[in-house]
Amino acid sequence: MIGKYKVITLCGSTKFKEAFERENRRLTLEGYIVLAPGVFGHAEGSEPVSDEDKRMLDNMHLRKIDLSDEVFVINVGGYIGNSTRSEIEYAKKHGRTVTYLEEPR
Repeated sequence: MIGKYKVITLCGSTKFKEAFERENRRLTLEGYIVLAPGVFGHAEGSEPVSDEDKRMLDNMHLRKIDLSDEVFVINVGGYIGNSTRSEIEYAKKHGRTVTYLEEPR
């Protein structure tokens, strides 16, 4: 469909970088505008970020949820950490639809 596109924010542990990339591609080709983390601080081989940067990135991700129609949770093996859990609660509180990948490991 060309025209109006729903906006989806991807949430989940940044250790699942490959799953984020795969779902970003799939959802984009299905006609969604996809917002995702810009830094994968927990992915294997990534550089760690400072506590200050982590706070900024967490807040920035909430702003992405604000821009979204829906949140799509990347929960490989059913894993949902504290940050993701708080993002889900935030999304629900602000009336966003929340769906889950629940991909097995």
